[in-house]
Amino acid sequence: MVTMEKTLDEFEQLLEDSLSKQHAVADIVEGTVMKKDSDGYLVSVKGAKMEAYLPSKEVPSEETLEIGDIKEFYVLKEEDNEDAMMLSLKRIAFAQAWAQLNDAKLQGDTILAKVVSTVKGGVLVDVADLKGFIPSSQLRTGVPFDGLVDTKIEVKVLEADPKKNKLILSQRQAVAEQRDQVVDNVLNSLEEDSVVSGTVVRITDFGAFVDINGIDGLLPISEISWQRIKHPSDVLTLGDTIEVKIIKIDMELKRISLSLKRMGENPWQQIEGQFEEGQVVTGTVNKITTFGAFINIFPGVEALLPVAEMSDENVNPFNLFKVGDEVKVLIKRFTPQEHRIALSIKDIPNE
Repeated sequence: MVTMEKTLDEFEQLLEDSLSKQHAVADIVEGTVMKKDSDGYLVSVKGAKMEAYLPSKEVPSEETLEIGDIKEFYVLKEEDNEDAMMLSLKRIAFAQAWAQLNDAKLQGDTILAKVVSTVKGGVLVDVADLKGFIPSSQLRTGVPFDGLVDTKIEVKVLEADPKKNKLILSQRQAVAEQRDQVVDNVLNSLEEDSVVSGTVVRITDFGAFVDINGIDGLLPISEISWQRIKHPSDVLTLGDTIEVKIIKIDMELKRISLSLKRMGENPWQQIEGQFEEGQVVTGTVNKITTFGAFINIFPGVEALLPVAEMSDENVNPFNLFKVGDEVKVLIKRFTPQEHRIALSIKDIPNE
């Protein structure tokens, strides 16, 4: 049976709990300075069970407190049954910065961040004197590189948690939004076969992305050099400013395809008239496969030496050659218009 006395006790407890609001770390509370001692101040905070404590070291050196002052304070440590709440005035600016960052996250605003250093897995940035982190996956470049340090970049806020001191940002989201806003204008201002200047912003196994007036154009590995390269990073570095030719503009997909190698003369055109079928030349082994070897006979021009043309006997090309070897070969078929040259060793005339 529920007694009236028990009901009153429960009501009093609920009333006391409602009046004793628990202030959490990183909250901003209003309080009145009540007393000063040698190490700090006692502050009355509405809803607290006991007077909070403000250490002198948490008061800015340029600020003077007087008894009766009413101010906003940052909660450093929550109140519990044994200890009073710990406050700070120094961290008010930080709290305001956290609040602004949280607003930016909720509203989807873009903010500026200064890159401080590169670390494993991303970069550290400074935002309003707060330290933030951009994971590699959220970088426009895909990987951190030293050229980013000391630059200011536009970012979106992914997570802003002052209690955990955790600020996670994204450059890729900011760039994507930017691209959506300018892509049509930029594409309409460009023409195929025109030469433009851009910055290498990302390097992948299949090519590189180059910033052209705010949007990324794709520079495929096949369009980087007339010579065979193993990886785009053999030629390009993040942050490089390069001139490229626009080879295709896809208005429907809103994409630009670029070429670096076409900025120079086509070596296949250069060799017309310099070589002919039946000519013996010296070349360099560029690549070895099970079906043959690719021989560089002119800068940017590779010719195929099939296994069947290496010897009258069955041979393993990996046992005959290594990359970098110089070899004498016979030009057996010469069709530069089709970018094809077939070679032979076994048919080289005996001297």
